[in-house]
Order: sequence, then C-alpha cells, then structure tokens
Amino acid sequence: MTQHTLELPEVDLVYDVHGPLPTADGRPPLMMIGQPMDASGFQAQVALFADRTVVTYDPRGLGRSIRKDGGVTNDPEVQAEDVHAIIETLGAGPVDMLASSGGAVTALALVTAHPHDVATLVAHEPPIDSVLPDAEAVHRARIAYTQAYQDRGWGAGMAAFVAMTSWEGEVTDEFLAQPAPDPAAFGMPTEDDGRRDDPLLSELSWAVPLYEPDLEALTAAPTRIVVAVGEESLKGYTGRTSIALAEKLGQQATVFPSHHGGFMGGEFGYAGQPEAFAAKLREVLDRT
Repeated sequence: MTQHTLELPEVDLVYDVHGPLPTADGRPPLMMIGQPMDASGFQAQVALFADRTVVTYDPRGLGRSIRKDGGVTNDPEVQAEDVHAIIETLGAGPVDMLASSGGAVTALALVTAHPHDVATLVAHEPPIDSVLPDAEAVHRARIAYTQAYQDRGWGAGMAAFVAMTSWEGEVTDEFLAQPAPDPAAFGMPTEDDGRRDDPLLSELSWAVPLYEPDLEALTAAPTRIVVAVGEESLKGYTGRTSIALAEKLGQQATVFPSHHGGFMGGEFGYAGQPEAFAAKLREVLDRT
C-alpha cells in the first residue's frame, strides 16, 4: 500500500493505493468510498481484494484529509469533485466503485457531474430522503435526533438516530410521538462529552440525505449503476431509500449479505459479513 496526498486549494486529500498502477490485470482500479467514514472502514474489503488494485480515501475533513477552506459542512457535490480529482490523478481511466452510505450519495453526484469517471458503480444503501413517500416525516425524525444530540450529547443523539434508522416501514405519527429513547437501552453513554461536531448527528451532513439525485442524468450516463441493499436492511430507512432509488432508475435493488455496514469486519463493533459481501461484490462487478 502507498499513501498519497493530493494538495488542492481547499483540502489536502489523503488516499491509499493498494496494488500497482497501471493495474496488473488490465481491470479498472476498484475505488471504495464512504461518508462519514474514512478509508479505515474498508480495511476488511481491501484484504479480500488482494488480486485487484484498490483505492481508498479520507473525505475532506475526516481522518487524514485536512480542510483548508474553513468549511465544516459535508456536501455530496463538493466531495464528488474531490473524488473526481483523485480519479484524474490516478490516470488509470474510469474506476469501478463501491460506495456506501453517504459515500454512495457522493458517487451519484460524481456520476452526474463526471459520467466517464466510473465504469461500474455499486451504490450501497444511499440515504436519500427525496425518493421516499414519507420524506417530510423522515426529516422531522432527523430534526428530532439532531436536537437530542444538541441538547444532551452523543449518546442521546445516537440512540435517537438508531431508533429512526431501524424503524421498519414509513415514519409515522406514532413513531414521531414516541419519547426520546434512553441511551443506556442502546448501550450508549449517558454522559455528555460536550462536543457537537459529530458529522453523523449534527446538521453538518444534512446535505447528504437532502441531496436530490438527477435521475435523468444518472440514467443517461455510461456508468453501469447497481443500487445495493443489505438483506437485513430491507425494511429500515436505508433499505427503503435503496429500493425506492433503484425503482426510479428502472431496476431492482441488488440484495447483498448483512446490513448497512455489511462490508466491515468487527474492528468497529458493527461487524458485518465481509467475506460474503466481497463474494457478492465480485459477482456484481464481473457481470457484463
């Protein structure tokens, strides 16, 4: 693995290249991106794709990528330009891409702006409100967990976030009327550490779920887009967004093993099924 820094006016982007460039087998590099997650989240998958050149990176303001623009918000279209800059720097033509969660939203913005950057995109559980019939209620739930975070800290915010994302089916008045969940019931800390800069729980990343995909541009792009959903996520928030987005793109969501973090090992306490996930990813990437 080699670590690189791409110095741009607004950010120093750090990315890792695992394997040779040009690639040894002539296949495109396989880029893996997430949000709000840095390159470390893909370490289990990188190890399982030792036969391919894999590229990972830290999004601006996360991990090793230091912002110089004074900004604090996370915007998919801005991050798409960062990913585009890395792909241009690689100089290896269009990449294959596994993009998960907010990274999948970034990837959709990338394909919209730069349709020749990506050969095959596996967009794994993109959280996009606008494709849902209950988008307004979902946003009310988002306001609630953000307020819980602002009022009582990380544990309270994360408990409310988990309650919202694990709710099965449309967000209803019944759900919105529930009392705020007890962090201890979710194994979350009850004390407040005083910080309010978590990219998942604050308003800093609202631009991700509020992103509105350009369905016409995505359909017209030469990129083969595969919307993926975890088999354990089907009825939850990101499962519903994946299924709805796939339908709007004229396809059925492709079911992958495990859950929202199904590609990860146990290093972050949210173990998926990385071997089974990698096998499915290979199957999807190898389709012509």
